[in-house]
Amino acid sequence: MTVTPFTHLLKQVGLALLVMLGLQGCQSSDEGDKQSLADQSWDQLLETAKGQEVTMMMWQGDPLINRYMSDYAVPLLDSVHNIKLSIVSGQGNDIVNLLMSELEASKQSSEIDMMWINGETYYQLRQIKGLFGPFTDQLPNSPLINWDNPFIGTDFQQPVEGYECPWGNVQMTTIYRSDKIPTPPRDLVALEAWVKLNPGKFTIGYDFTGMTLLKSWLIDFAGGQAAIDGDFDEATYQRASSQLWAYLNRIKPYLWNQGESFPSSVAQMHQLFANGELWFTMSNNDSEVDNKILQGVFPESARAYVPETGTIQNSHYLGIAQLSDRKEAAMVIINTLISPAAQFHKMQPAIWGDGTVLSIAKLDSTWQQKFQAIPGRRFAPDRADIQSRALAEPAPTYMIRLFADFKKEIIES
Repeated sequence: MTVTPFTHLLKQVGLALLVMLGLQGCQSSDEGDKQSLADQSWDQLLETAKGQEVTMMMWQGDPLINRYMSDYAVPLLDSVHNIKLSIVSGQGNDIVNLLMSELEASKQSSEIDMMWINGETYYQLRQIKGLFGPFTDQLPNSPLINWDNPFIGTDFQQPVEGYECPWGNVQMTTIYRSDKIPTPPRDLVALEAWVKLNPGKFTIGYDFTGMTLLKSWLIDFAGGQAAIDGDFDEATYQRASSQLWAYLNRIKPYLWNQGESFPSSVAQMHQLFANGELWFTMSNNDSEVDNKILQGVFPESARAYVPETGTIQNSHYLGIAQLSDRKEAAMVIINTLISPAAQFHKMQPAIWGDGTVLSIAKLDSTWQQKFQAIPGRRFAPDRADIQSRALAEPAPTYMIRLFADFKKEIIES
């Protein structure tokens, strides 16, 4: 989910003026909305939601994810709850800019009702009071979520606080051609040596996925997870990022296209990998290599792994727009998408392969058996084998700074 650097975003729309003036007028109505919904039983919310048409904004860069929504979620919501779900494309800065401009214009209702978010987007939306909440405690399926898992109940070190609901949990993996690379590099020193010996076969995307990779490298240069936990620290960032930019500039001439350009999306990276231009790609979803091989997109020699330096594990979430007129239906949709049935279907490697946010131990024995019987991964590592190398997301400002500084220090240097 690519974002515009937050400092630039604030200048674009005058957030300070918005917070000081625009939000004061709607605070009382916001509290009224919360109180009104909080006073309703779930059956009352279900009744109100019937017949409503809901617009959801989400990233649509993966055909399998799109198919899960269009072929499974949309028909399910229509048949069971008589809710019409319409999906529009957008992510990160698209969502923030839209909701911010609506608040600035004192609009009474939003163009979108709910959205797929995490991390820096969640942070920015909380800053502008663009999200409705707290609402998760009212969802009947919320108690099934593994809230105690810090990779689920915390988003980029921010408490969720009921303003977004966990939807899926993933860990980043590096995907490589095992027929070309029998033993992939296990740390940054080995990777630098490999890249210099194999020019043009590795690169980094200037997108959410690429910056997530760089966050794991930043953590390594900082001295490990403990060194970067907590609020953003300028001194820590400057020390670690100076090493990161030096490293990247050393390997830049040996990257794909001699480092003169960088893929703008993970879809472009995957295409370059599929056609053999790259021997490495990457994914925020640790099981994606399996479904890409099943689709015939990746060669059967593709494998995924997590280097010894570790990779980011995080969750992605569903939020509701503060100005939505259809909050009841949005809540019903979210409750449906975190149900055992929807989470089980989404976790199938051939469907999406997205990790569940539910605590399997909280499910009844029938559902426990179903989840345990999900086909194992053939080409991706087992989650149990990579959990020890899972890194927590640092504070959102680190991601925002990486986006801006990668452009300055690498792309434009």
